[in-house]
Amino acid sequence: MGNGKILVVGGYGAVGGVISTTLGNLFPGEVIVAGRDFQKAKGFSSKLDQKVIPLELDISTSVPKDDDRLENVSIIIMCIDQKNTHFVEQCIKRGIHYIDITANYEFLSKIESLNEEAKNHNSTVVVSVGLAPGLTNLLAKHCSLVIQDMQYADIYIMLGLGEKHGKAAIRWALEDLNDQFVIREDGKKRLVKSFEDGKQTIFPGRIGTRTTYRSNFSDQHVIPKTLNIDSASTRVCFDSVAMTGLYALLKKTGLSNIVKLRVVQDVMIQVLQRVRLGSNQFVLKVEAGSNREEGVLYECSIAGYGEGKNTGSVAAKVAEKLYNSSFPFGVFHIEQIFSPIEFIESLCGNGLRFEERLFNQNET
Repeated sequence: MGNGKILVVGGYGAVGGVISTTLGNLFPGEVIVAGRDFQKAKGFSSKLDQKVIPLELDISTSVPKDDDRLENVSIIIMCIDQKNTHFVEQCIKRGIHYIDITANYEFLSKIESLNEEAKNHNSTVVVSVGLAPGLTNLLAKHCSLVIQDMQYADIYIMLGLGEKHGKAAIRWALEDLNDQFVIREDGKKRLVKSFEDGKQTIFPGRIGTRTTYRSNFSDQHVIPKTLNIDSASTRVCFDSVAMTGLYALLKKTGLSNIVKLRVVQDVMIQVLQRVRLGSNQFVLKVEAGSNREEGVLYECSIAGYGEGKNTGSVAAKVAEKLYNSSFPFGVFHIEQIFSPIEFIESLCGNGLRFEERLFNQNET
C-alpha cells in the first residue's frame, strides 16, 4: 500500500515516540515526526540520527485542504485525542490510510460512520489500535475462532500503577470512576456503573485471583458488533490490591464524587505522576463461552510490561503491515482486518506472553 511517507502525529510523545522509533528503524527517511512543537520534533529526529523527518503540524487548528505538508504521505498515525473528525475526513479524501490509537468510543463511533467515504476514496482506516482496545479485541476474536457459536466474552484487565502515564490517561481513569454506560448483555442493553459489580477472576502466573470492577473501555462496545455476539463486558483492577480496594471503597461510600471536581483531579494527577504505587506490568485476559449456563469454555491472555511501549508497538505493527501489504478500503477495528494469533505472535518478541486454556465442561 505504501510508497509514500508515514506521518506520526504526536510522534515525539510517550507512545508516539515508540511508534516513530520503531518505524524509523524499519523505514529510514520515510517517517515524519509531527507535532505542534517543531523544536521537540527536531530534537527527536537528532536522537535518531535523522532517520525520521521533523515537521510542525497543529491539527487543533484547521489544516488547509491543499496543505502540501500532507503531500506524498501514504499513512497517518494519530497519537493525540481530537474533538472532531475534520482531520480524519481530510486524510480519507486524500486517499491516505489512517490509524488511530484513541480509546474513546464516542470518537471511534464517529470514525465508523466514515466507512463509505473511506471506501469511495481508497483509504484504509484502522481503529481500536493499542492494548485495550486493541489486543483485547484480538483476544476476543481468537476466542470466537476457537468456540463454535460463541455468544459472550468477558474481558479482564490488570493495569500496573508503576507505569508512567500521561495527564490525559490519568484524567480518563479518574473520570471513569464515576462513569455510567450501556453494555450489551444477553442481547439486551443494560446500564452499568464503573467500579461496581465486582467479579473475581484468576490471572495467569503468580498474580492469582483478583477482584475486578466494571470500567468503560471501548472494546466491550465494539466486539458485540464486530463478532456478532450477545454479551460483552470489561472489568479492571490494578496490580496494587490496596489501590483497587480503595477505588471500590470510594465508589461504595460516595466519596468518589469529589473526584468529579476538576481541581481535585489536577492535584491527583500531579501526585500520581510523581508517585509510583506498583509495577509496570499489565495483563489482558478474555473468558468466553457459548452461554452463561455452560460456563467458560475457553480463555486466553497476554501479559507484558509497559503499557505505553506496547501500545506503540501495536500501532507500529499495524502501520508496517499497511505499508507492506494490500488491505481492503473502509473503516475497520483491528480484529476485523488482522488474524489474531498471527498478529499477536508478531509482537511476542517484545516480551509479551500469550497463554490459553480450553476447559472441559466438567471444569466450569
